[in-house]
Amino acid sequence: MSHDEDCADYLERIVYFLDNELDEADCSAVRHHLDECGPCLEKYDLQRTVKSVVARSCTEQAPEGLLNRVRVQIREVQVRITEQG
Repeated sequence: MSHDEDCADYLERIVYFLDNELDEADCSAVRHHLDECGPCLEKYDLQRTVKSVVARSCTEQAPEGLLNRVRVQIREVQVRITEQG
């Protein structure tokens, strides 16, 4: 297996690694690869950062004023669609 194919295999496993869905042997193999491969480590760090931002965004709630404006816009679009249909 070439270095690029090897990295592609590990990059596929990184998603599962981040979600704690690998057994200990696979986790050890991924950790070992990340210790030795800078480009894969950078991609891992990027994936971890994106996952963290998405997780944090899912727990935040929009201010009530924004929610109300969005609801009004949705209703206006629904009325326009109904009137055109």
